[in-house]
Amino acid sequence: MSVTGQQPSKVNYTAPDSLFTLPPELVELKQLARDIVNRECIPLESKFLANNPEWPRGGGKGGISVETLVDGTLEQSDWDRLASVADSSGLSTATLPEEYGGLGMGVLGAFVLAEELNRSIVPLPVVNVVNVLYFCDDEQKERYLLPQIRGEKSACYAQTEPEAGSYPGGMTTSAVRDGDSWVINGSKTFISGAATADFHLVLAVTDPVKRSRGGITMFIVDSDTPGISTRPLHTWQSQRAHQFSVFYDDVRVPDSAVLGEVGGGFALGQHFLAIQDRLTRGSMATGFLSRGLEMAVDYVQNRSTFGQPLSERQAIQWMLVDVLMDIKSIRAISYECAARADAGEEVRAYAAMAKLAGANWGHRSMDKLMQVFGGMGEAMDFPIPHWYHQIRHGRIGGGTDEIQRILIQRAIFKQGAKLWLA
Repeated sequence: MSVTGQQPSKVNYTAPDSLFTLPPELVELKQLARDIVNRECIPLESKFLANNPEWPRGGGKGGISVETLVDGTLEQSDWDRLASVADSSGLSTATLPEEYGGLGMGVLGAFVLAEELNRSIVPLPVVNVVNVLYFCDDEQKERYLLPQIRGEKSACYAQTEPEAGSYPGGMTTSAVRDGDSWVINGSKTFISGAATADFHLVLAVTDPVKRSRGGITMFIVDSDTPGISTRPLHTWQSQRAHQFSVFYDDVRVPDSAVLGEVGGGFALGQHFLAIQDRLTRGSMATGFLSRGLEMAVDYVQNRSTFGQPLSERQAIQWMLVDVLMDIKSIRAISYECAARADAGEEVRAYAAMAKLAGANWGHRSMDKLMQVFGGMGEAMDFPIPHWYHQIRHGRIGGGTDEIQRILIQRAIFKQGAKLWLA
């Protein structure tokens, strides 16, 4: 007997409000971003990866700059068009709170948008505000937050130190009060964009006894303040320096440079790391892998060896299955984290899970995609090797795999079964 098309007339339970499908506003945002990426960004990839050194690194109308680890760029006219499209579509400011001219799509909306934008190697110029700047006082908002929203100022986040990487509580950079000023001394390392940033968000020890329990403060420090110097660090991700060591030698800042409260810097830093670093490893992975899987499916159906399409070979089929499973799993973990953040919950453990899954499962799946494409998967005028570099870095940047496991195991014993029971 055929059961095709037959469905039970009813089920004896009350349907939940949501099966965690995206709300309609975010479905619309996702589709809009996907259409724009397909139409505007992907067709420019070959040109972008040609990497003409005479072309500008990034940025278009409105001053919004584009930072990318990929050694690629476009003509200024291309950047201007992308910026214009981002602005006219509303994507440029979609994730800003409504009071700052955005759509108020929250953390989940930012994740949805980032996933779609990550489907292309060509970045779309959108506003990316460092989330701790929303804790600025009114004067600081005028000097730093609003100019960043307008694309007039950029920031770097300075936490990691040579001897205090994944363990920020061990930092030695200090800030000592001197009258109505603070004097900062110390060094930071692997600070992205430090050489071009207009201001630094610096974490420094203000109470060596309390340290991470109320003894670390965040300061907003203008980059032209006397005593700041930088030195480039070259990594395998890019031929140009993107990360830097930063040295603070008797850097004097006023009391008004304190962001938030004295002693509240560690909590601010963890807020930044959870939402704007660790969770983004999930959107990076799902974006890279979803496009990579699309490309791989097309490739294996059109590439034949020994008289047979690659799509008919079980070894290839199973690798693609693994990639699909990883995409779905990473996305589910990340969606939950983002939705909980929008609900005002503490999400450090959930962000650690999103990062651990995005970086590790993303890396293993990107490795499979590279294998599917064979030699072409290593060609630098092709997105795969660039994505491979970035996603592998995800297992180190923002806290190593091991640190994420420490955070998660703490939650297991602190929160108990509510962490894993549905």
